[in-house]
Amino acid sequence: MKLIFASDSFKGTLSSEKTVELLTKAAHEVFGPCSTCGVPVADGGEGTTDAVVLARGGKKAYANVHGPLMEEVQAYYGVLGSGEAVLEMAQASGLPMVPEEKRNPLHTTTYGTGELVLGAIHAGCSEISIAIGGSATNDGGMGFASALGVRFLDADGHVLEGKGSDLEKVAQIDVNGIPEEVRNAHFTVMCDVTNPLCGKDGATYTFGKQKGGTPEILDRLEAGMCSYRDVIIREFGINPDDIPGTGAAGGLGAALKIFFHAEMKSGIETVLDMIGFDELLSGAALVVTGEGRTDWQSCFGKVMQGVGDRAKKHDIPAVALCGGLGKGYEGIYEHGIDSIMTTVDTPMALQEALERAEELYYKGAVRMFRMVRAGMRMK
Repeated sequence: MKLIFASDSFKGTLSSEKTVELLTKAAHEVFGPCSTCGVPVADGGEGTTDAVVLARGGKKAYANVHGPLMEEVQAYYGVLGSGEAVLEMAQASGLPMVPEEKRNPLHTTTYGTGELVLGAIHAGCSEISIAIGGSATNDGGMGFASALGVRFLDADGHVLEGKGSDLEKVAQIDVNGIPEEVRNAHFTVMCDVTNPLCGKDGATYTFGKQKGGTPEILDRLEAGMCSYRDVIIREFGINPDDIPGTGAAGGLGAALKIFFHAEMKSGIETVLDMIGFDELLSGAALVVTGEGRTDWQSCFGKVMQGVGDRAKKHDIPAVALCGGLGKGYEGIYEHGIDSIMTTVDTPMALQEALERAEELYYKGAVRMFRMVRAGMRMK
């Protein structure tokens, strides 16, 4: 009997890798000798690089880049061999990197993410997968593109830095300085949002507040983003608002798509493809997945949905072990998940559940496998 383990991390308590370890131990306790295969997974957000590097046997490469406020920081990307790299923009331009009292999307930039990509390209990587969740920025991807050779000019011909406040100043965009090695690279963007660049559902009004934008700041940024969009339309003949996902990461999606011809894909689908998940499923009797909390959002580009859909495609039963359940969790049953069990085994405060996460997860895994074993004995 072959068991496949592919769970998301339990944020702040258990890594995806740790869940594999605990599931393996529990499976052997209940079933005795059995074949298990565990892979760490992520949905294109935090932890994506680590999960893919571990699953693929890659390595981390470190680079000194500029953070969202142009401070010097160290970030890393994953090298997977054969010229392939994976990275997270949150490593260089993430919201947690900016102290709350300094959060203002007029002042932040994606420049460091561009530097991280350039480092991977200089190291010989030409297939670049970028997870763009968790940004501190609303610069339309100007900083990112600037690091890769694009020049954004104001009405007087001066080169702009590429931060949020520069959006309103863009009068011309010069892409002639993009190096040949960057032009020849293929970019895959892990993105599960479909927001356009501008408008009430665009980058600024949807995500700007959480990055420190006041109503006044957001109005200014939106006006700047609309002006930036109009320059793109005039010079490239493309309206970013017609392309789903261009509003992701404060408009980084637009820069990647328009200046670098990136391919936009679901985060979890990209990760599962990168780790060869379909091949791992061959001959499997059961798939076990899970996450910290399952609710209606779990059906929209999250780990359980992606893993469940793949298991369903191959007609393999799948079950989940989760920290807790929220409103609308039943929707995940439509995505190949046959049953869900929670780790908590008695009413308890959240803090206690977090402190005992490893113990509760292991005991929950044993209960789950005992239930599976009982089902195997049914006539």
